[in-house]
Amino acid sequence: MAVWALGLNHTTAPLDLRGRFAFALDQIAPTLQSLRRSVGAPHHPEVEAAILSTCNRTEIYCAAEHAALDHTVGWLAESGGVSPALLRSHAYTLTGDQAARHAFRVASGLDSMVLGEAQILGQMKDAVR
Repeated sequence: MAVWALGLNHTTAPLDLRGRFAFALDQIAPTLQSLRRSVGAPHHPEVEAAILSTCNRTEIYCAAEHAALDHTVGWLAESGGVSPALLRSHAYTLTGDQAARHAFRVASGLDSMVLGEAQILGQMKDAVR
């Protein structure tokens, strides 16, 4: 099993594209269920995931077989109504230690549009609940 992050943010994607992947807080649970159904069984039955969606970023943190990453890119592209190629051109994927370091940078506000922005920690907490 691998740990990875897939996302796009204010430095990698324009606002109109980020808006296609923004999920309201009340959409997160059904969106996660959709992700697990689409990406999980039968291909990768054990998928643990969290979605962080703010005005400046959408990120999926996942613990699953590494092959599930390609399925997740396809699922996210479809949910945003764009091609996987377009999503890949603006998204980033991080694995293992890089994904963990990135999550810590995001939670601490070091990767925010406004350095040290405090709301992101609460948004990260909501994402893992």
